[in-house]
Amino acid sequence: MLPDLLRLRGSVVAASDEFFAGKENLIKAAAPVFTPHSFGPRGQVYDGWETRRRRGPDGSTPDPAEHDWVVARFGAPGVVHAVVVDTAFFTGNAPQACSVQACFAGGYPSPAELADWAEIVPRTPLSGDNRHVFPVASRRRFSHVRLNIFPDGGVARLRAHGEVVPAPGMLDGLTFDVAALENGADVIACSDEFYSVPRNVISPGLPAAMGDGWETRRRRAPGHEWLIVRLAGQSVIRVAEIDTSWFRGNSPGHVSLETSDTVSLEAGESSEAGDGASWSELLPRVRTQPDTVHRFRVNGRPATHVRLSIYPDGGVARLRLYGSLTSDGFTALTRKWQQTA
Repeated sequence: MLPDLLRLRGSVVAASDEFFAGKENLIKAAAPVFTPHSFGPRGQVYDGWETRRRRGPDGSTPDPAEHDWVVARFGAPGVVHAVVVDTAFFTGNAPQACSVQACFAGGYPSPAELADWAEIVPRTPLSGDNRHVFPVASRRRFSHVRLNIFPDGGVARLRAHGEVVPAPGMLDGLTFDVAALENGADVIACSDEFYSVPRNVISPGLPAAMGDGWETRRRRAPGHEWLIVRLAGQSVIRVAEIDTSWFRGNSPGHVSLETSDTVSLEAGESSEAGDGASWSELLPRVRTQPDTVHRFRVNGRPATHVRLSIYPDGGVARLRLYGSLTSDGFTALTRKWQQTA
């Protein structure tokens, strides 16, 4: 599954109503939970967004066209491939149907200034206590999404999985983290993800706990574990940061970094450590310490991918690779920005 664009420091910016449960719950990272008979001043407490019951002018069932809605901003602009509307634990109070719209707005508009909404999921029936996955055919770039529910009710979680399309003008000529998920990078392959997903290592912010990194099982055979990151674009890396925060009895003994400009894998494809590519040493095998941020000056060459190897196994909280786009990298990023307009 592609990254959730709402998890990249996105936010829920407006809602028609949130009487029973707050709109911000929709983009929580954790799976929804439910504790029966946990009542607050406004009724049973739900881990999601829930609106009051709509009524027609005469107090009867509302008009079928009336509905509640919520607007969320992506943490980074991107192309949405799938929307998830999860009604977990909402049974007698789930919406009858939903639709999803999206738009792109540069800068920092208020919710009232958003316009040119495009429908990316048509009105579709929903069922209670169910995870609904809706594929999206559009390949336009968006910055905001609007979930409409008919006529009212509760939704536990909203996800918008897709690929980040960073604004080239914000990266041109700058040194930035070329491995960051929010800048368009992604983890495309790894040897093991038993305890936690490798994408955590390039996610925004500081790690909150051990589970907020990438941790492999204990390796019992010869060899080592690894992951491959597709960079934001072809770049030259100057500083590498390998963070083992929270990993104390389970950090790697050693790590190394290699770069390549010949990897052809896409996200989610398997590979024997990208062995078909030509790899160059970026950081030789070095010893690491538990619960420590390690920083290294490196002399990179133009590359599109980086392979992190850990010896023999263990956990890494964050990988940051600071560098600059090459002219080819900037050209490719600009082309993608234009193609998704």
